Amino acid sequence: MNFLLKNHYRFVQFCMKIAMPFLRIPKPHVLPSCQELANQLRKEKKSRPLLVTDQGLAKLGVPEKVLRVLKDAGLDPICFDGAVPNPTFDCIEDGFKVYQKEGCDCLIALGGGSAMDCAKGIGIRSAYPKKSLSSFKGVLHVHRRIPLFFAIPTTAGTGSEATLAAVVVNSATHDKFQIDDPKLVPSFAVLDPQFVMSLPGKLIASTGMDALTHAIESYIGRSSTRFTNDMALSAIRRIDHSLLSFYENPKNEVAARDMQQAAFEAGMAFTRAYVGYVHALAHALGGYYGIPHGYANAVLLPLVLKHYGSSVYSPLASIYDALGRKGAGTPKEKAEEVIRWIEEMNQKMGIPAHFGGVVTKGDYDILADHAAKEGNPLYPVPELWDAKKLEEVLKEADGQ
Repeated sequence: MNFLLKNHYRFVQFCMKIAMPFLRIPKPHVLPSCQELANQLRKEKKSRPLLVTDQGLAKLGVPEKVLRVLKDAGLDPICFDGAVPNPTFDCIEDGFKVYQKEGCDCLIALGGGSAMDCAKGIGIRSAYPKKSLSSFKGVLHVHRRIPLFFAIPTTAGTGSEATLAAVVVNSATHDKFQIDDPKLVPSFAVLDPQFVMSLPGKLIASTGMDALTHAIESYIGRSSTRFTNDMALSAIRRIDHSLLSFYENPKNEVAARDMQQAAFEAGMAFTRAYVGYVHALAHALGGYYGIPHGYANAVLLPLVLKHYGSSVYSPLASIYDALGRKGAGTPKEKAEEVIRWIEEMNQKMGIPAHFGGVVTKGDYDILADHAAKEGNPLYPVPELWDAKKLEEVLKEADGQ
């Protein structure tokens, strides 16, 4: 990457950092239970919420728990269970049609990041019924308010209940992109451990590492602030304390609550300080190959940190100190210990070090180009990379 282009990217990132405090990103109000959700809906004079979820949760009867509480409170909810992993334009459009047809007046997302993003997409379409979602790609293009939005996370990792981001996939082109706007932050987040205490270990692992990636990328980036650093470090400490315990025993309510709070805090951090190339590459892999986002982040995170080299020694050393670790001396040694800690957590939870050749050889440059376009100039990464460098990292992550 040439000198002028690097300077241009850094200037854009500097401007975004200066502008961020003026965006006034809202903080979701936390509700502890579905009964409190019902009470809040009555306070807001809403009676016809659209509950957005997926078929997997529907088969397990999870939406019924929410619907029962809402109906008992005299509300008239409608359920849309068409959310899919890496939500597409098609599934969002299906949900929007239900929202319109049934005369709904607010949105409730029940699920992980995909359900949240699907609901955010439905909200955008409700505010802009004549526009395609492609019109909102990027930052600050949603100028109208979306319907009142509640989020009930059923995974402890995505942090979507606290973020201004929606990640969607164009059904026709397979382009996976992000829509960022403060109007997409849910007004309320329902953090109830009953919804995460039946998760399979594999999902606990991938979503937990997703939260860790959010926290670390926001912390090491150049747009971090005292608030985002506090949120990120708190999330990292909680993950260190509780992720493996929650993975080993999903019925551990203390660990479940801690991981829910970690995901929420990491979401508060990265929605203000952004992410980095781990996410850019993971989005490309998800869009083209359907690789689950948290799993992709988990594999990529230690490798990307290694490639950042000396540019992340100082922030990773601060993470080492915040975790209360002892023994390492220099910033480099501390950084290496943090990366080793991430690798060891992956290993203990059955997450491999590489993807194992899932990418077709002719696609590496396509995926790298997609990641470069997403990451540059938006993500304030510690070190700027071009598509060639991203392709190198991607090949290594795929075991090539």
